[in-house]
Amino acid sequence: MGKSIIKCDCNVLHEDVVKIYKKGFSQNKLLIDLSKFFHLLSDNTRIGILSILDDNEVCVSDIASILDMTKSAISHQLKILKDAHFISCQKKGKEIFYTFSNEYVKKIFELAVENLQI
Repeated sequence: MGKSIIKCDCNVLHEDVVKIYKKGFSQNKLLIDLSKFFHLLSDNTRIGILSILDDNEVCVSDIASILDMTKSAISHQLKILKDAHFISCQKKGKEIFYTFSNEYVKKIFELAVENLQI
């Protein structure tokens, strides 16, 4: 038995729906921003960093040790996440500690993890 392939074989356009999305759809800033947002989550190191930050406020040295990477490599990824407003930092003495920048980004990350554990 072969796989059955589902495909739309109609020639009817639902013009009301098409009109809503057709105008400027590919240039929609929200779509571009969403694409960039999810692209940031496509890197294993950044995901590892976010996993660590999910429950902790952590410095570069600790993250580098946990992920078995150089502080320079981690700092590079932290800058990318910080520039995208995924994380923020706070200086305490000579150390800088990183955490999620807001609850929305944290919640999106946690929901993705939860979904994959189902």
